[in-house]
Order: sequence, then C-alpha cells, then structure tokens
Amino acid sequence: MSAQLLFLDSPTAADVLVFAQRAARLGDGAVRLRATAGTLAITSAPLAPQTLLESTPTVLGMRFVHVDPELECDLVVDAAALAPGDDERAVALPDSAVTAAWAGVSPPRAGWEPGGVLDAAALAARAQWGIAAVAEAVPDSAGEDVVRLVRAQVWGEPDAEIGGLPRGVAFAAFALGFIAGAETATLHRSGPWTRVTLRRGHVLTRTRVHSGLTEVRLTGGA
Repeated sequence: MSAQLLFLDSPTAADVLVFAQRAARLGDGAVRLRATAGTLAITSAPLAPQTLLESTPTVLGMRFVHVDPELECDLVVDAAALAPGDDERAVALPDSAVTAAWAGVSPPRAGWEPGGVLDAAALAARAQWGIAAVAEAVPDSAGEDVVRLVRAQVWGEPDAEIGGLPRGVAFAAFALGFIAGAETATLHRSGPWTRVTLRRGHVLTRTRVHSGLTEVRLTGGA
C-alpha cells in the first residue's frame, strides 16, 4: 500500500489535491512536501530558470496546512501522481520521488520585514496580460527553446503596476488559484527574497545574483 499523508479533515485533503492539480500544469509539475510539528508546507515552482544564463525568475507558490503532528517528511514528488487515499482525510503519495533543482533553494524562515501592500486585482490583471502576451509572441511551430525565451522575457520583466516585482509573481498567484475576489496582498522581504501573501497562499520570488568574471587587477610590485 502506498504511503499516505493524513490530514485533520477531508476538506484539507481535498484542498491539497486541488493545489497539486494546478501545480502539475505549471513549471516542471513537481511539488515539495515538507512536514514538521503538525504543519505541511506544499511548494511548487511555476517559474524557475533551467540554465545559468536564462532570465526566468525563481517564483515559488506555497501553501501551509495542518497535518498529523507525528508526520516528518521532506520530499519532492510529481504533483500529478498525488491521489485520494483510502481515507477521505488522506492523500496517497506516489511510489517514488523526483528531483527538482528549485527544491534546493529554500526561502528563509525568519527575518522577514514588511514591504507594503498590493491590490490582488492588479496581480490578476498583469497575469492575464502576460498570458495573452506569451500566446501572441510564440509562433505556432515554435520549439521549446523559443517558448522558454519568450516566457522568460514576459514573466521576468519587472512590472511597475505590481510594485516592480517580476510579472511572474502575478502569473503564479493567478495560475495557482490564490486570487479570489477583492483582496489586499501583503509584501515582506528578507535579503534577496520577496513574499506576497494572500489568503489562499504565498508567492515567493528571489532576485537572481549573476556571477561572472571579476575585473582584472594588477598584483605585485611595479
């Protein structure tokens, strides 16, 4: 019998499956499940760079739900492989885990400072604009490299209408179902990370640190 996650009630289990179904259609389709002290953090990466030179931002979607206090786990699985368990409060795990580069990049747990507020309607509007822009810019016969380049350009662009955040933050909030009606999102920052918090979940993005050759300097005596 497959291993299962046991939640406190059936609505929570159903909510986790809905999140997984949405995450399965985004990015690499994987989710990270990290449980400790009765809380399960479920994380997906609707956007993440696949190469060092790619301009796609790292954008994570995260939900926190109550789970069996005795559960301790940290694994990455195919979101589409999560299924209802043999109990209405349970979610069955796939038989094997997967790997995802973004799962090795964990946002800080503390040290967050208030960073203002943002209208959820603005996030929805910029997400819809970006979806239309990607669809218009991608040719019908475009290969994967072209699609990735277009998506990086559209979603990686800082957008003044959402406080200068990369437009991919709006995409993640919209695609994961975090935006529901009128709401004011709160922003918090910690180092290179920014967190956008809505009632249904959190979207986190990290400023990329580009590495390269440093300036050549003379050393030694003249």
